[in-house]
Amino acid sequence: MESAPGHTPLIHGLPDEIALICLARVPRRYHNVLRRVSKRWRALLCSEEWHLCRKRNNLDESWVYVICREAGIKCYVLAPDPSSWCFRIMHIIEPPCSGRKGVTIEALDKRLFLLGGCSCVHDAMDEVYCYDASSNRWSAAAPMPTARCYFVSASLNEKLYITGGYGLTDKSPNSWDIYDPATDSWCAHKNPMLTPDIVKFVALDEELVTIHRAAWNRLYFAGIYDPLDRTWRGTENEIALCCSSPTVVVDGTLYTLEQSMGTKLMRWQKDTKEWATLGRLSDKVTKPPCALVAIGRKIHVIGRGLSIVTVDVDTAARVDGFLVTTSVGPLVEEDLTPERCMVITI
Repeated sequence: MESAPGHTPLIHGLPDEIALICLARVPRRYHNVLRRVSKRWRALLCSEEWHLCRKRNNLDESWVYVICREAGIKCYVLAPDPSSWCFRIMHIIEPPCSGRKGVTIEALDKRLFLLGGCSCVHDAMDEVYCYDASSNRWSAAAPMPTARCYFVSASLNEKLYITGGYGLTDKSPNSWDIYDPATDSWCAHKNPMLTPDIVKFVALDEELVTIHRAAWNRLYFAGIYDPLDRTWRGTENEIALCCSSPTVVVDGTLYTLEQSMGTKLMRWQKDTKEWATLGRLSDKVTKPPCALVAIGRKIHVIGRGLSIVTVDVDTAARVDGFLVTTSVGPLVEEDLTPERCMVITI
């Protein structure tokens, strides 16, 4: 097959469809090298065609992005090593305005979003920055309609949802904002029935579970937000027990890591509307406080120093009440505390 006039082939001597399959087999850890070869290759690695080819041929790889906050915000990118069942640090990302407090970070598709925050000089801000893992670059996104810091967020159905926090005015005490990355735009909403005391969002079953803390008695209760009709309704308050614990959803099932009295992994039972304990984890290997992330059917418990304990939810067994797990010692010497973990698959 001859190339059309003016067309630069991906690989000289090969049809583009064959060259695409060849390039898609290159492991993700070498993609930064591929991007430097030519403008055509750089554009290819950012294209939907590239991502679909890797996914269609079971070549896509999931990396974990661990947000730590010490002197500033840093994101440690970890890649699983199938040969040794360990993780390796691929690189460290330092976002713009990394010294801010009260920043929220969310993952959406192949991008990370850094939203809002404040500093000792500036009050709550509306700025949004986006990191594209395909291009390994930061860029500015549309600002939030309402400046916020120390607020809650979640991603659901290709959109970002945020609410609460400090910086709200009298005109927006019961507001929430929805971001659509397809149009790089926000929609601002108000609801007089929405209480401004939401402390946590959990995306579950195409809806958002909202965890609230009542101002009058300091107790926690739960609600559910339906994004289709943009309404809230009440639900069983037992699910609110995960209010201050890390959570992760695996194939539609919600898990939480209770760390108040030892460390134990729990699963939300939809039929009985209660939490069931899967088993305890040794504090010697989990190194709390921890964050949770899931790849496939495996839950990774990431603790201080980027120590990692892995639980397979299908095969996990208990011995004297403790879960049988695999673990990796700290990946860094610093006593870093993970604040949030997210997965991006390319």
